[in-house]
Amino acid sequence: MNRLRYFVEDQIFGVCAKLGEKLNFPASSIRLYFIYATFMTFGSPIILYLIMAFWLELRQHLRRRNSPTIWEF
Repeated sequence: MNRLRYFVEDQIFGVCAKLGEKLNFPASSIRLYFIYATFMTFGSPIILYLIMAFWLELRQHLRRRNSPTIWEF
């Protein structure tokens, strides 16, 4: 069960987990606040979530490109 939980936290909720890691705040609390904010503002935080997800993916892509592994030459 913990394996499934860690997979979901790392793969699906990467934005909240990364934000919690940076702010030293539990990711579950950030997810809960995000859900509350989404319902109270009729879904507008979803746009912010998608922008943050895009930014995190772009940063990972740039890091991989700047320091390729031995198999990527």
